[in-house]
Amino acid sequence: MPLVNGREDDKLSIHDRGLHYGDGLFETIAIRDGKLPVLWDRHMARLRLGCQRLGILPVDDELLREEATLCIQAVTDGVLKIIISRGVSGRGYRAPSAGDVTRILTTYPASTYPASYRDDGIVMRVCRTRLGCNETLAGIKHLNRLEQVLARVEWTDPEIIEGVMLDSDENVIEGTMTNLFFVDSGGLKTPDISQCGVAGVLREWIINIATENAMRCEIGRYTLQELEQADEIFVCNSVIGVWPVRQLGHRIYRKGPVTERIARWLVF
Repeated sequence: MPLVNGREDDKLSIHDRGLHYGDGLFETIAIRDGKLPVLWDRHMARLRLGCQRLGILPVDDELLREEATLCIQAVTDGVLKIIISRGVSGRGYRAPSAGDVTRILTTYPASTYPASYRDDGIVMRVCRTRLGCNETLAGIKHLNRLEQVLARVEWTDPEIIEGVMLDSDENVIEGTMTNLFFVDSGGLKTPDISQCGVAGVLREWIINIATENAMRCEIGRYTLQELEQADEIFVCNSVIGVWPVRQLGHRIYRKGPVTERIARWLVF
C-alpha cells in the first residue's frame, strides 16, 4: 500500500515542490523474501547525503524504517520506492526557510527480467543525450531524471536493453539506469562520477569488495574508445544485480572471469 507522510494514500498537494521543480530525492530498493529492503543502510546514507546537498531537512531513519516495514508487509519480492520532496510552497524557485518535507513510499512488483540477461549478457548502445556536469548534484538521486528519460526514448529495439551515457566532455559515465564497470588487463575500471552520474549503492559495494579481495579497481575518466576496447563490460544496480554486456555497438564481448567473480561475491 502506498504511504504519503505516513498515511495510506495515493494523493499529494498540487503545490508540492517535487512536482513543480523536481525538488527532491528518491531511492529505489529491492525487497527480497518479504524482508526489509536489501542494502537499506547504504540507501539511507545516500539519501542523507542528498538531503544535505539540497538543503532539505533530513528524514529520521527510524521513521522511514517503520514506514517501509508497513509499506512492504504484503510484498514478498518487489521494489520499494521512497521519494522525499522539500514539501509544499507557493510559486517561485525560492525554497521556504522551513517546512515539512513530503514522504512518499510505494511498492512495485519485482521486475521479471529474463535469466539470459544475467547468464549470457545484454546488448547496449551509445546514447546521443549527454549528461550535464554539476558537482553539487553528482552522485545523488535527485528527482530530475529528464536526461535519462530522453536517453531511453532514443531506441525502441527490444534487443537493446541499456544505453551508455556520456557527459558533455565525451567521458563515459553510466547507463541510463545502471552503473558501468569494465575490465582491462585483469583489473576493474569504473567511471568517475564526481561531476555527474549516480553513485549507485551496488557500485560502491563492488568497489569495496574488490578492494577487500585484492582486486585492482580504478576510478577515472574514460573515453568511449577505452570502454569499447575492454576485455569485459558489466552493468549493475541494486535491483538487477550484475548484468554482463555481450554487445556494445558492433563489438562482441564475453562474460569473462572477472565479471563472474564479482557476481559470485555479491550475495544479497
